[in-house]
Amino acid sequence: MIDKVIPYGRQCITDEDVQAVVETLRSDYLTQGPKITEFEYAFARYVGAKYAVAVNNATAGLHLAAFSLEVKPGDKVIVTPMTFAASANCVRYCGGEVVFCDIDKDTYLMDVVKLRQLLVENPKGTFKGIIPVDFAGYPQNLEEMREIADEYGLWILEDACHAPGGYFMDERGEKQYCGNGRYANVSVFSFHPVKHIATGEGGMVTTNDEELYKKLCLYRTHGITKDPTSLHENHGGWYYEMQQLGFNYRMTDFQAALGISQLKRANDGLIRRQEIAHRYYEAFQAVEGIVTPKVFGNVYHAFHLYIIQVEDRFGLYNHLRKNNVYAQVHYVPVHMQPYYQQLGCKKKDCPVAEKYYEHCLSLPMFPTLTEEEQEYVIDRVLEFVRK
Repeated sequence: MIDKVIPYGRQCITDEDVQAVVETLRSDYLTQGPKITEFEYAFARYVGAKYAVAVNNATAGLHLAAFSLEVKPGDKVIVTPMTFAASANCVRYCGGEVVFCDIDKDTYLMDVVKLRQLLVENPKGTFKGIIPVDFAGYPQNLEEMREIADEYGLWILEDACHAPGGYFMDERGEKQYCGNGRYANVSVFSFHPVKHIATGEGGMVTTNDEELYKKLCLYRTHGITKDPTSLHENHGGWYYEMQQLGFNYRMTDFQAALGISQLKRANDGLIRRQEIAHRYYEAFQAVEGIVTPKVFGNVYHAFHLYIIQVEDRFGLYNHLRKNNVYAQVHYVPVHMQPYYQQLGCKKKDCPVAEKYYEHCLSLPMFPTLTEEEQEYVIDRVLEFVRK
């Protein structure tokens, strides 16, 4: 038995990361300094977007995006139930109403057939937007979703927190990276420690829309600007104006320094995640009683998570935990949470997501997972399933 805990995910901090943070801590700026802009430019290049706005966490980024899209009380927005609560909560922060659309049984992403059915069953204008999630790192095909959105006059807020570096192939055979702004109006990424890029807490909002970018920047910083071209008056170099009621959703410079350093290794991390996923697939794909993730040929899966499905998920979870493997469940469907039940959601509203939830388990998946540790995880899973 391995005598240390193997978590489902964890950060990788190198000496170079530490040095980057230390240098920034010793610089003139701890916040509102040059590292923020440097990180934003680097990340925008990485995903292929025109603009990027760094924020203090992805939940703040989702709120900022929804607020900038002008979600208002009573606005109805379609959200996948298979996500972390923040993907839906951002609508509620603005007073909007969340309508859940069930998932596809193979990809675990929002089912576009059910999405269209939902739109057909309601008068045009009922809904304002869609929030798809690149769940587990699997990129949602936003090309086909954009066609639906345009037909019904909807915006798309892509929750790409699981999928930096992931992409799908469009009808022209071109790679469309998650968060590149080609089809989504705005996208949000997370830099939580278990994600691909870690800054402690942190996030990024990307867009190709210049007007939306200006709103994101303004609302991120209290609704305050010092831009001389935007001021109503100008009393001198010190002068600033609060033009809107905004928020303090800024990232610090030392977090940005860590993000810049981490970003340099992002592609190496993706390659390692692919290797880990392939080994799991080799070990489990022919085993009766284990369902492995399906990955179709037109996508590059970023594998934030590696999720299997088994009949006795509760038993396997406990068995692994007793053996120091801290697997996790992603997620309790959001519509099943008490808060959303109080708003009228009911069990059986999204039967595919609910069935998936009964059987899913996320196995350890992070670049520094060793071959020995992974083989240990595989052995513990197999001994339980085959008993």
